[in-house]
Amino acid sequence: MSADVDRLVDQIVRTRSELSEAMADPDLAADRVRYAEVNRRWSGLVEAFELADTWRDASERAAEAEELLAEGEDPDVRALFAEARGELDDLAPRIREAMVERDPDDDRDTLVEIRPGAGGEEAALFARDLLDIYTRYAESRGLRVELISTTEADAGGLREATIAVKGNGAFAVFKHEAGVHRVQRVPATESQGRIHTSTATVAVLPEVEDVEITIDLNDVKRDVYRSSGPGGQSVNTTDSAVRLTHLPTGIVVSMQDEKSQLQNYERAMRVLRARLYERARAEREAELSAARRSQLGTGERSEKVRTYNYPQNRVTDHRIGLTVPLREQVLVGNLSAITDTLAAEERRRLLAAQTEGSLE
Repeated sequence: MSADVDRLVDQIVRTRSELSEAMADPDLAADRVRYAEVNRRWSGLVEAFELADTWRDASERAAEAEELLAEGEDPDVRALFAEARGELDDLAPRIREAMVERDPDDDRDTLVEIRPGAGGEEAALFARDLLDIYTRYAESRGLRVELISTTEADAGGLREATIAVKGNGAFAVFKHEAGVHRVQRVPATESQGRIHTSTATVAVLPEVEDVEITIDLNDVKRDVYRSSGPGGQSVNTTDSAVRLTHLPTGIVVSMQDEKSQLQNYERAMRVLRARLYERARAEREAELSAARRSQLGTGERSEKVRTYNYPQNRVTDHRIGLTVPLREQVLVGNLSAITDTLAAEERRRLLAAQTEGSLE
């Protein structure tokens, strides 16, 4: 069993040497992307470095004691050997867990896009509810929320909404929200008291800097038009709204919340950059085996991830089978029980995949 940990420790030591060499490179500071990546990897492996040193020390003590015992039994040496072996047994799972590679995007800011699905007016109202829940939850975690765009629907609902959540670990907090969310409740307009089922789709995108994703402006078609409110009501008399179409991928981003065409353009570029990065990220994920995927489930928008049942006052996350109170927790923005369990399950799966790989 210790042989696979020995291999992990050797890997840790090699990685530390490589990162140390990279950090000593005088050209590193001039490369912002590479500098950030090297520092991120070093910070994420500090614990692994310390555990590897402790493992090597305990291994040497165990080996020395074993050699002495081969020459003759000695109670004191036997005790030293048992102590070193016990230390190694304790270190092994900690080293495996420390070497579980974190999602490189976990520390990024994130964009959260919410759109109503099936259910008409009720779905639009549910989209509004999700926006309120996510805003409260982000603030409860010490994260900042910036409203990027909203398009109002009738009766107070939303046709779409995009928020930027900023702060350390924002993407890690929200990434498992991606997918189809389903609500079961009696709409205010339902005179017979029947329960309706509606859905909303949530997309979660890590936000990236312009130096990380290069967009050839010749590949982007830019259209401008007059922004409008619900029902076609004009809210601007100038062509301030912007629609960007990325010709190679067909991705379309529209932005109309700001009165300035330039501000709408800059916000649309932020969203386009994030969507292109997520597209590349999804392609990388598709190349990995199912056991090594970094997100729970498929992460596809068509996947039903959670049900909000109002009559029974419960919310159930289908990926982990966890049910929590709706009104007392979720509606007030307390999603921690769900998101923390999802994060723990993600880590468990990654650790299991790593352990399987080390035994192959």
